[in-house]
Amino acid sequence: MANLTIAIDDELLRAARIKAVAQGTSVNEICREAIERFASQDARRTQRTRRLLTLADRLAAAPGPGWPGRDTLYDEALGAKAR
Repeated sequence: MANLTIAIDDELLRAARIKAVAQGTSVNEICREAIERFASQDARRTQRTRRLLTLADRLAAAPGPGWPGRDTLYDEALGAKAR
């Protein structure tokens, strides 16, 4: 595992250490997790997009009523409010 040196304000580091201890962790662990999240953002976004597109394809191919259209949905919504 590599070591990383960063410059940080003394008071900010002190506050981070206090909060980390209260949460049962360390500043090193918090930094490592933050860097992991940062590094994996693009991969997660790509994965979510693929899942969404797959779902959209499945729904488009599924039998059943099609999209009723904006006007029909709007009319239904207004009719429900008038009742």
